[in-house]
Amino acid sequence: MAVRIGDEAPDFTAETTEGKIRFHEWIGDKWAILFSHPKDFTPVCTTELGYMAGLKPEFDKRNTKILGLSVDPVGDHERWVKDIKETQGHAVNYPIIGDSELTVAKAYDMIHPNAVGGKRTAADNATVRSVFVIGPDKKVKAMLIYPMSTGRNFDEVLRLLDSCQLTSKHTVATPVNWKPGQDVIIPTSVSDEDAKKKYPQGFKTLKPYLRTVAQPK
Repeated sequence: MAVRIGDEAPDFTAETTEGKIRFHEWIGDKWAILFSHPKDFTPVCTTELGYMAGLKPEFDKRNTKILGLSVDPVGDHERWVKDIKETQGHAVNYPIIGDSELTVAKAYDMIHPNAVGGKRTAADNATVRSVFVIGPDKKVKAMLIYPMSTGRNFDEVLRLLDSCQLTSKHTVATPVNWKPGQDVIIPTSVSDEDAKKKYPQGFKTLKPYLRTVAQPK
């Protein structure tokens, strides 16, 4: 079964570089970013894991935990993180799942369901480069999937998280290229009468279906 936005994130138990975890229990009352990689000791992934380590303080500020995944064993991860620190300038400061049997990758539909564990090449794992944003309610809030040849924009993942957290707290939507602090959109499900009560400071109506207002605090 494919995982879709709004579904409960599949729970699992897995070995990581920081010990065994039960995913839902590990999330607790926080948000979580689960992001996967095709294989250890590969160039694009090395840059990604290092950059994510540098961004971790920003995720911490947002009450969000980071969890990486690679379809290699934990022992390989532990050797790989030394290279990441050496080449990217950031030590990996979050757990990485060892998913050599592809259990988590298949549960999240990151890889072909007929794929098997064991000795694999990066090309075999081409689909395993995904990002899942998961809320404290353990529901999938957003997903991103990239090809092997394209490094992910984790600044965009952070922006996406900001939007998901804002829209989960307030009845608003965020427009194209929105950044924190910019105006947001009042959904069409909110009537003008209700909008006037909710936003006594006023809002801008560009079209009956397109109304903008200052971002709620």
